[in-house]
Amino acid sequence: MAVDRPLGSYFKWPVIVTIVGLMLSAWLGWLHSGNWSGVFSFLVIGAILAALEIALSFDNAVVNANRLETMSEVWRRRFLTWGILIAVFGMRIVFPLAVVSVAAWIGPIEALKLAIAQPADYARIMDEAHLSISAFGGTFLMMVALTYFVDEAKDVHWFSWLEARLSDCGAIRGFETALVLSVVAGFAVLLPEGAKTQFAFGALFGLLTFSLVDVVGHLLDNAARDTAKIGAQGGLGAFLYLEVIDASFSFDGVIGAFALTTNLFLIAVGLGIGAMYVRSFTIMIVERQTLAQFRYLEHGAFYSVFFLSLALFAQSLFHVPEPVTGLLGIFLIAAALVSSHHYRKAAPGAAGH
Repeated sequence: MAVDRPLGSYFKWPVIVTIVGLMLSAWLGWLHSGNWSGVFSFLVIGAILAALEIALSFDNAVVNANRLETMSEVWRRRFLTWGILIAVFGMRIVFPLAVVSVAAWIGPIEALKLAIAQPADYARIMDEAHLSISAFGGTFLMMVALTYFVDEAKDVHWFSWLEARLSDCGAIRGFETALVLSVVAGFAVLLPEGAKTQFAFGALFGLLTFSLVDVVGHLLDNAARDTAKIGAQGGLGAFLYLEVIDASFSFDGVIGAFALTTNLFLIAVGLGIGAMYVRSFTIMIVERQTLAQFRYLEHGAFYSVFFLSLALFAQSLFHVPEPVTGLLGIFLIAAALVSSHHYRKAAPGAAGH
């Protein structure tokens, strides 16, 4: 049942976090430079990072909502509380530190000291790890997108000529995996000799992670049903799946942020503001049953996921500006909303799916 509450109520906390976050950005600017020019610079960068995260992750909210609708109420609440903490602190702070720790063979404390004392070196190490991160994220997100389209049970199609054929391929075991590996191989061929292994390893790790999350999710949720503990355990697999998806969506934002600033804490504040809006969009979509009302909204989101995965792969060859992928995602979702509206006008009373 849809929840009827004012639209503005969904964004009360994101607005509060925005105000606090921008104040923190200004304070970091003062600590960094000691003058008003530095304060203004950090304030602007913090706002840009927040806007970038929102643009890049709106499709993430739709994908999250798609999975949340199948989760138990208990795990839905846990994802919307614990999940946002993991998203903000885990992906925006811990993840970059972990990457630097592994890449430079130093401990997390040393990585944190490096981020504070030598931000340029910290950013350089993150940039050097970009190839593996792009391959991992691209592979995982492409599997997410193809799993949605390559499904025999899928009977609602936005672009029928393409989606009906992909749906039919659901009968072919391993079709998605073979298609993703073909794309990975195509990009690997274009890379310099020294980069092929690093790219391939990152891609295979992304594929392995997707498979493991899928297997663990099924095992956990089946065990929950078998032991009649659905309230306590049901949805844990979906929770893990959503966390990895959020991580994959965050890769390009975290890496792209270093093009604007090397200050780890400013990056965390700016992207954290954006993450709060994504959470609110997710809650709004679930409570207002937006997916049921707009027939093709999921399609637009998963097309956006697919093109984001291609953009991550392309990052291995050349720089793809983050605003480009963000705007493409917004365009696809907007087009899906328009198509859904036209469908509802042409067939009044039709169900969303």
